[in-house]
Amino acid sequence: MSNPADSVTDRSTRTRRFRPVRLLTAAVFALAGLIFWTSFNTAQGTNLRTDDSMLRLSDLIRERSRKNARLDDEAAVARGQVERLAERDDGSTEAEKRKLNALEQAAGTKKLSGPGLTVTLTDAPPNATARIPGVPEPQPNDLVIHQQDLQAVVNALWQGGARGIKVMDQRLISTSAVRCVGNTLILQGRVYSPPYKVTAVGSTPRLQKALADSPTIQNYMQYVNAYGLGWKVDQHRAVTLPGYSGTVDLHHARPAE
Repeated sequence: MSNPADSVTDRSTRTRRFRPVRLLTAAVFALAGLIFWTSFNTAQGTNLRTDDSMLRLSDLIRERSRKNARLDDEAAVARGQVERLAERDDGSTEAEKRKLNALEQAAGTKKLSGPGLTVTLTDAPPNATARIPGVPEPQPNDLVIHQQDLQAVVNALWQGGARGIKVMDQRLISTSAVRCVGNTLILQGRVYSPPYKVTAVGSTPRLQKALADSPTIQNYMQYVNAYGLGWKVDQHRAVTLPGYSGTVDLHHARPAE
């Protein structure tokens, strides 16, 4: 016959064993309720995943690009006003003015006109296939313009004696960097999508020869022939490049103190 004291002891032990589980269950339900209440209070009846007020990163980048373009235009207007005021009576001699003008032309802050050419690079069609027998079918990276392709064109045009270059609608200067993220170009704070246009002022025959002699462009032309990447060169008897209108100050990182 069992001892009643033993039964009480066993029951007490079981009670102590299950109590933490019950407390944990209650805590889980309380936490779930708090999460649901917070989500409802934040959404206020809207769908957080598809709410139009939440801008995607691409939208934010495009908006910042438009803002930078607007600021560039405003800076160009202000710079023009300052230059006109400075030209009224700055005490400079004609020789000094000619020297200053030459420096501004070399820096790319003045408009530049003359003969030249435009190179247009375009992505291949998304459904492109190999056009040459024996060539493997393209991978996604084979069908888009990369940073090295644009940089190769710019480098070749400088090598060919270009007096000035613009990429899309922006003039390049000594601190300009042609950078691509995915298949979008980021140039001086603004974002562009293909087709990409690179325009240079200079001797057209020399520019064309420099393009043809570039090993990187020769490699690119293999992809043009194999998969249909876009390549077009247009000559101009006269073309005008805008002056660079952005800031000329150098920006660099500094270590935190």
